[in-house]
Amino acid sequence: MKRFIKAALLLFTIALTSCSKKLEGAKAQSSLDEPTVITVWCWDKTFKIFAMKTAAEIYTRDNPNVKINVVETPWADLEQKLITSLSANDSSSLPDIILMQDHAIQKNLANYPKAFLPVNNKIDLSKFAPYKLSYGEANGKIYSVPFDNGATCTFLRTDILAEAGLKAQQFNNITWDEFHEYGKIVKAKTGKPLISYVVSEPDCIIIMMQSAGTWMFDEKGKAKLTNNDVLEKAVKVYSEMIKDGTCLNVSDWDSYAASINNGDVASAINGCWLIGTLRTQIEQSGKWAVANTPRLSGVPNAVNYSNQGGSSWLVMSNSKHAEIAMDFLNKTFASSKELYDTILPSSGAISTWLPAADSSVYDEPSAFFGGQKIYKDIVEYSKHVPSIRYGLFNYEARNAVGVAVSKILQGSSITDALNEAQKNIDFQMGY
Repeated sequence: MKRFIKAALLLFTIALTSCSKKLEGAKAQSSLDEPTVITVWCWDKTFKIFAMKTAAEIYTRDNPNVKINVVETPWADLEQKLITSLSANDSSSLPDIILMQDHAIQKNLANYPKAFLPVNNKIDLSKFAPYKLSYGEANGKIYSVPFDNGATCTFLRTDILAEAGLKAQQFNNITWDEFHEYGKIVKAKTGKPLISYVVSEPDCIIIMMQSAGTWMFDEKGKAKLTNNDVLEKAVKVYSEMIKDGTCLNVSDWDSYAASINNGDVASAINGCWLIGTLRTQIEQSGKWAVANTPRLSGVPNAVNYSNQGGSSWLVMSNSKHAEIAMDFLNKTFASSKELYDTILPSSGAISTWLPAADSSVYDEPSAFFGGQKIYKDIVEYSKHVPSIRYGLFNYEARNAVGVAVSKILQGSSITDALNEAQKNIDFQMGY
């Protein structure tokens, strides 16, 4: 009798569970037939907001009951609101989807592990550039849907190079030592530095390090600014270029953009998003070309590809419509050639979704870059960017390296400057 009762109860439980699952499935499926609002926070009207609104138009054609509410939120404000809400354990005011700077993802995943939903098995991530996926990985899961491409390029003023007897093609697949030698030639024959960077920002060093598959932290997340051969080599190359005038140091971003736009330097090495800055000078159309990024010589894993900047989409765990939010991202940013074809000409938003490179829009020659098919080239670059893991104190480490470079330029040795930088970042990290 007891066995009969247990068996009956077991069958009842199985039936109830099955019924419950069917109801859940029906609810999830029918929700697209009900009025639903997905709120998104992001910034930059002509670029990121434009892309999101275009994605909304594409998605809502087939899902007219879904409204994508895009709220312009500058990154600094978004980050502050996010941290304030999550620290107070109150996510009621947060949206369904946010855009996050790639450099901030690891820190937020670590500090608020339950605030974001993993996108594995919900989003087709197989066709994105692998390095972008690594930024959003934690505990074996991916939490971010990649968006804009930060693959680096060497942007070259072909007319200035011609004065020095050089051609843009000579800058493909070269080392930083070779780049430096070309810089000496340009300086001697034209009087102009080859490149410029903001004096307080170690962007050039960061680009060198990622191209070697190395970062400022070890596998356990501890800062590694000393006994880091790649970092030491990068600092040496960069400081030497500054000291001999091959690299022009400028005070801030506006001065940096001006040095490029005014023709004060013959090249720029930065994320591909710099194209927007270059194209503001209409009179320079046809005078630019693109090559890949120099690599550090003597470093076994170094390649001619790197990354600088970029952002990704994350779905908040507080979302009442998470399934629809996931479906929206999957059918637009993770699968729509129409989306990337539409946003590229207007905003210059280059995809890290690799199939976009096969479209006719990406295959179009660029008159500004002398007829070069730069968009196709840049997506190809992004396939080869080494994957790294940003540390939780990524920006603090960057700043420490920047201070170290300033001290080296003032006469300090590389070893002493990096030792002091290590002590400072260890203190900030609590070691």
